[in-house]
Amino acid sequence: MSAPSIFDARLRRLRLERAARMGVDADFLRARAADAAVDALSAILRDFGVAVDMTARTDAFEEALKGSPAESRVGTLIRADLTPPPGGVALDPERLALAPESVDLIVSLMGLHVVDDLPGALVQIRRALRPDGLFYGAFLGGRSLWQLREVLAEAEMTITGGAAFRVGPMADAQDAAGLLQRAGFALPVTATDRFTVRYASPLHLIRDLRAMGETFAARQRGPALRREVIALAAQLYTERHAEADRRIPAAFEIVSLSGWAPHPDQQKPLRPGSAKARLADALGVRETKV
Repeated sequence: MSAPSIFDARLRRLRLERAARMGVDADFLRARAADAAVDALSAILRDFGVAVDMTARTDAFEEALKGSPAESRVGTLIRADLTPPPGGVALDPERLALAPESVDLIVSLMGLHVVDDLPGALVQIRRALRPDGLFYGAFLGGRSLWQLREVLAEAEMTITGGAAFRVGPMADAQDAAGLLQRAGFALPVTATDRFTVRYASPLHLIRDLRAMGETFAARQRGPALRREVIALAAQLYTERHAEADRRIPAAFEIVSLSGWAPHPDQQKPLRPGSAKARLADALGVRETKV
C-alpha cells in the first residue's frame, strides 16, 4: 500500500524560499535541534569521512559543529535541501539521490515531519549509509502547537461551520523508534525535547512559523483562512492561554532519533534473562512479585 499523499513538495519549496526572503531570525527550532545533534555526535568516538546535512536551508548544523569535539570527526560535509543552500545540492528525502553505501553520516533536522512516506525515506537513508554509518534525525512531534491547533479549529468551525486541516500530522518518539526498526536500523535511540516559547501575541507566533517555512503545505488545502477566523482564534488563544503578563505560550516538541546501518561488529542487545545483577538491587528498592 502506498503512503497517503498529504504534503505538497512544490508548495513546501516555495514557502521555504519565501521564508528566506522575509529576513526574520526565527529559526530557533533548527538551532536547538542542531545543538542536540552535535551533543550526540560529540559523545561518539569515531570519524565520519563523508556526511550529508539534509534539510540544510540554514547552516545551523554546520555552525553548531564549530568548536565542538565532533568537528574534527566530520570530514566532508555536503549540505542538501529541497531548496539548495549556497554551495549545496538539491535533495528530496523521498527520492534520495545518494548511491548505496556512499556516506558515513546523514543528519536531517526539522524536515522529516513533512514527508509523506517516512518509512520509505528512512529505508533510503539506511541504504545510503555505509555499514556502521549513522543517521541522526529531528522533527516536530505531535504535541507541538496544540494550543494553536485547538483555537484555529474552534474559530473556523464557529465562523464557517466547518474546519479544514490546518496543521500536518506529527509522529511521537514511540512511533519513531518503530519506524527505525522497520527501516532496518540497528541500535535505534529516540528522545523527546518539550519546551515552551512565549510570544507577545498569537500573530507573532504565526509570523515566526511563516519565517521558518513551517506553515502547513498540504496537497489538498481548504480555503484560505478568513480574517474573521484569525481574529477569533487570536482572541480565544489569548483568553485561554495568556499568562499574567499577557504573553502567550506556544508548545513545541522535537523528537530526535538515531540509528546505525547494520555491521557485524556492532554491539548486540543482551538476551532476556542474561543480566548479572538485579535491577532492584541497583536501584536500592525492594522487588515486588506480581
